[in-house]
Amino acid sequence: MRSLVLTLLLCSSLHAQPSRTALSSEAFAITNVTVIPMTSEQTLPNQTVLVKNGRIAAMGDKTDLPAGINTIDGTGKFLIPGLADMHVHLYADEWIPKSKAPDELGVILANGVTTIRFMIGTPEHLQMRKNVEAGMVLGPQLWVASPQFTGKKDVNAMVVTTPVEAQEAVKKAADTGYDFIKLTLNISPPVFDAIMAEATRQGIRVVGHVDPRVGVAKALAAGQHIDHLDNYMESILADNAPMKESLSDRGVFRLKNWDSLDHVDEAKIKKIAEATAQSRTWTCPTLTIFRKAFAEGQSLEEIRSRPDWQLEPAKHRELYLQANERYWKNPPTDARRKRYVELRNKMLKAIADAGGKIMAGSDTPEWFFGYGYTLHRELESLVLAGLTPYQALATATCNPAEFLHATSEWGTITVGKRADLVLLSANPLTDIRNTTKIEGVSIGGKWLTTDAMKEMIRIGSRIGGQ
Repeated sequence: MRSLVLTLLLCSSLHAQPSRTALSSEAFAITNVTVIPMTSEQTLPNQTVLVKNGRIAAMGDKTDLPAGINTIDGTGKFLIPGLADMHVHLYADEWIPKSKAPDELGVILANGVTTIRFMIGTPEHLQMRKNVEAGMVLGPQLWVASPQFTGKKDVNAMVVTTPVEAQEAVKKAADTGYDFIKLTLNISPPVFDAIMAEATRQGIRVVGHVDPRVGVAKALAAGQHIDHLDNYMESILADNAPMKESLSDRGVFRLKNWDSLDHVDEAKIKKIAEATAQSRTWTCPTLTIFRKAFAEGQSLEEIRSRPDWQLEPAKHRELYLQANERYWKNPPTDARRKRYVELRNKMLKAIADAGGKIMAGSDTPEWFFGYGYTLHRELESLVLAGLTPYQALATATCNPAEFLHATSEWGTITVGKRADLVLLSANPLTDIRNTTKIEGVSIGGKWLTTDAMKEMIRIGSRIGGQ
């Protein structure tokens, strides 16, 4: 539907946040390029974009250039805002030395991703955020969620089992400088209520998973922003369904849970989508990994053929090869796996149609899918779910900027914005897969050539000790 909601696509200004990477003193111009500004669904042909001191200084079909300035020929090419991946982790969080994290950022940046949100934060992430801001490390703009709030001991976790523990943990995370509170598993309703109340007092937003005891309706009403469509599958079970568990999160590993697909009330999809839109919360659906890992499947040949394979540390690779083998020894039926994808896609499309706020997140590295590369796959998955290429591109450009209160800084291509830009050899509005055809990247006005990006990926391919 054409009205597929301008509220999803237009990126209004909110309270501005400062730039989170150093701005370069380089100056350059991209000439004769078609600009996709993401201010509306349009293309601007034959543009010259002048970049000075890290920002877009001028743009137009007739732009005077300083003598001797470095020029990049954009003939036949397309310029989009830098991409944002709103759900990222690093191998250095657990699997490789923390000193390798800057190399991981290089791989992400070389894939045109100029903003990321770490979703289980660590003190090292906070220090890296400072280093990127100061220009000591070349990387994307960084937003950092707290260590995971969970009811059981886990990696990089803040264990909260009582309301008092929850209040203290929220205050500590806010005081430490994290940008969000990240929820994962085993959060009881009283603990959830305490988290939300204290987060409101501290002025910090809550993101992540939804405990089944809490449920989507309660989470939306409280203002939590939800990742992975977590517990949405449970929300669309018929009232008379013989089971209440479905396929959110780790539920996919329980074969019995796949029976729940026989008891879905599709009329509930529209209802939960409208509630999502009315809550003004943001949805980060993570379609690719759930679709490929648990529904369509992946041959070892396919997995090994991807560039991600070279990035994966040996221990991480072994863990997921074993898990993948166990899952596919006795998988759900083909019909049920197709139904699973169909329902998740229908929910995402219904949220978009209702005017809900959607942003792209890869949840990488998981299940042989590496960061950087998988953000592009996620955009393709959003189109497969029914979004237009323009809507999909918005989920990784102007939409995240709106969520992060940074629309005055980035997310669109207009004069005065940060020069976070990606130059493509083909039009992503005709085929969203063209976002992978990268000819150059600008991060804060620092231009990365194709040779520079290849070198960043080469260095990154060594992080797993391969």
